[in-house]
Amino acid sequence: MSAKPPIGPSTRLCMSLAGRPGKFGSRFHNRLYELTGLDYIYKAFTTRDLPAAIGGIRALGIRGCAVSMPFKEAVIPLLDHIEGSAAAIDSVNTIVNDDGWLTGYNTDYSAVLDLLDHAEIAPSTPFLLAGSGGMAKAVSAALRNRGHRAGMVIARNAATGRALAELYGFDWAATADGLTAPLIINATPVGMTGGAEAENLAFPPAAIEAAETVFDVVALPIETPLMRAAEKAGRKRISGADVAVLQALEQFVLYTGVHPSEEQVKDAAVFARSG
Repeated sequence: MSAKPPIGPSTRLCMSLAGRPGKFGSRFHNRLYELTGLDYIYKAFTTRDLPAAIGGIRALGIRGCAVSMPFKEAVIPLLDHIEGSAAAIDSVNTIVNDDGWLTGYNTDYSAVLDLLDHAEIAPSTPFLLAGSGGMAKAVSAALRNRGHRAGMVIARNAATGRALAELYGFDWAATADGLTAPLIINATPVGMTGGAEAENLAFPPAAIEAAETVFDVVALPIETPLMRAAEKAGRKRISGADVAVLQALEQFVLYTGVHPSEEQVKDAAVFARSG
């Protein structure tokens, strides 16, 4: 492990913006800074004035910013350029500041794609996807680009749910009641620590029992009600903690240009989850 320099005038700041800031990103990034000896520090924030917050990133030379709900779409008009998948799905979860030029990326998309590939889920697999926000867009794009065609977007908001389903060629339903599929994915805040529905299941028990694979993008807690129910049913699980590690690692590389070792990433992931 290289010695991390003490905080000083040359220390670079990275940050996150979220409606409900968590600890995972801060612990993951700061641990990797320690392990790699980088003169960086990472801090989580929230805001009620998004334009002012983005202006502060630009004016103060903050190197990078992770973006979480509810800012992933609202941040787009405030940036100078949108890259690749972020432009395709109109959702940004990462901002990189190059001398005042702010570029938006979406590392959620690539993380979801990698996890679906690693789980060897066939593109012919039908799915139910709960959600119609920024994360649901990333998941929908990953599914569509893997070749999935038989899918249903589940969203109580008919306007956003129908729009997302139509954008990617899927069906829409207001609820998952009576619906089943081999793959079910939660891309809503249901089950998230501190949320209004922290103890709720994102899918009915019958849908969980009928599934082969259960995927929950909620990272905190690691064991959401949906993940616990999937384990009890003996189903294959993909957790939001897996998404969090992969997308945060890509952010780390974008901010620093450094590719940490596999051992360093594992260490940082364990550290982040233990806090």
